Amino acid sequence: MRTRVTLVNPPYPIGSHQHPPFTPLGLGYLAAVLEKKEYEIDVIDCQVLGCSYDELRSRISKVKKPDIVGVTSTTLTYKSALQVVKIAKEVWPECLTLLGGSHVTFWDKQALEECPDLDIIVRKEGEETMLELAERVEKGEDYYDVVGITCRKDGKIVKNEDRPYIENLDDLPFPAHHLWPLKLLQKHGSVVFPLLASRGCVYWCDFCSTVRMFGRRYRMRSPKNVVDEIEYLQKKFGAHQFTFYDDAFTVDQDRAAKICKEIMRRKLKIEWDCETRVDMVNENLLRTMKEAGCFAVWFGVESGAQPVLDAMRKGITPAKTIRAFNMAKKVGLMTVAGVVLGFPGETKETIWETVKFIDRLKPGDVGYYIATPYPGTPMYEQVVKEGRLKIHDFDKYDTATPVFDLGTMTAEELKELRERAFQRFYLRPGYFFSMLGRGRFWSFSIILTILAHFRRAVLLRLGVK
Repeated sequence: MRTRVTLVNPPYPIGSHQHPPFTPLGLGYLAAVLEKKEYEIDVIDCQVLGCSYDELRSRISKVKKPDIVGVTSTTLTYKSALQVVKIAKEVWPECLTLLGGSHVTFWDKQALEECPDLDIIVRKEGEETMLELAERVEKGEDYYDVVGITCRKDGKIVKNEDRPYIENLDDLPFPAHHLWPLKLLQKHGSVVFPLLASRGCVYWCDFCSTVRMFGRRYRMRSPKNVVDEIEYLQKKFGAHQFTFYDDAFTVDQDRAAKICKEIMRRKLKIEWDCETRVDMVNENLLRTMKEAGCFAVWFGVESGAQPVLDAMRKGITPAKTIRAFNMAKKVGLMTVAGVVLGFPGETKETIWETVKFIDRLKPGDVGYYIATPYPGTPMYEQVVKEGRLKIHDFDKYDTATPVFDLGTMTAEELKELRERAFQRFYLRPGYFFSMLGRGRFWSFSIILTILAHFRRAVLLRLGVK
C-alpha cells in the first residue's frame, strides 16, 4: 500500500492579528514532492476553510485512513498545531504525526516534551525528509535515524543531524495549488499566487530566523524555472496576480533582471509585487521590473533611527532608504515600507524619529510591526538572556502585541504609539481618495485598513478602548 499523507495548516489563535491566506508554500512543496512519487495526499487548510477544532475533527475523520499526518506551524500557530496533532491521534491512533516549520525547527525538544501525541519534528527544509519518511512507512521500516528530524526513541528524545540543503531548487516540482480550495482564496475577485524564487539569505538581521532556517547562502532557482511556474499557473488557473515571498528578491540584481526579461520575452500579462532591501536595487533594475509587470515593492525600512538600525544589524542607512524610494517612485512603482517598532534599545524618541521618517518617504503603504522575538533569532536569545521576556504564550506573538519588557516604555505605551503611527499615515487628508479607482486587490485592502483605523480613532476620541 502506498503511504497516505494528510497535510494540515492549523488555524490562527482566536483574536490574533491575521494575514490574508495564500497557499502556504511549505505545504504546497511537500504535497507536490509526495504527489510526484504517487503518494496519496489530502490537504486541510484550516485558515482558508475557517475551521474550528470540531470542524477539523470532522474533516480529518472523513479522509482515507492516513499513515502520516503532517502539520506546519509558525510561532503564532504553534499551539494550534499541537491541538491539531492531538486531534489527529484521537481520530487515527495509528498514524504518524509530524510537525514542521520555522518555529519547531528551533523548538523541537520542547514540542516533543509538551505534546505526547507528537511523534516527529521535521527541521528546516522538509521536502526530502518528508519523502524519506513516507518511503520508510511504505516499507515498514523504522525512522529513528532519518536525518533532519527530532523524535523519540526508547523514551528519549533524539535529535539527528541536519539534512543538507537542496542545492538545485529547479529539481523541486511546482507547489500543488490544485489541492487547495482556490475559490476561497479569492480576494476581490482574484487569487494572488505566491512564488518563491530563492531560499536563504546573505544577511542576518537580529529579528529574523531565515539564515538559521535556510542557510547563509542565497540559493536561487533559474530565471527560466521561475517563469515556467508563472506561465504554468497562468495556463492552469488563469493566474495573473503574483507575489514573491523571497525575503530579498533582488539580492542578485542581474538574475532579477533576467527573470523580468524572460517574463517580457514570453509576453506574459501579469502583475506582481516583491520584497527586497533598499541597498539592493538600482534605477535600471526597478524600471525593468515595472516593465515586466511589477507594480509594488515592499522595502525593509525597519527604522528611521540609525542607532536602532545598527542594533538590528540591518546594515543600511536612512540615506540608502531615501535613495531606493526615490528611484522606485521615479519609475512608477508603488512603494511599501516595512517598519519594526520596539526593538531592544528603542525609545519613544526613536519611534517618533521613524514615524517622521515615514512622513518624509511618503510610501504608498506602510506596515508597522511590533518587534517580536521568535525562537531561532538572535533577538530571542538576547531578551531571554537578559530576563526581559514577559509573555511566553505564543498565541500572542502576532507582531501586534508586545511580549518583552522594553524598559524605555510600557507595553501599552508601545501599542498606543503604533496605533498613532498608523492613524497619522492612513488618516491623512486625500489618502483615502488616492486609493479609490486604482482597482487592484491591494488598493481594496488598503481602503479597508483606512476604515478600520478611522473607526479606532473615533472610538479613542469617545474614550472607548
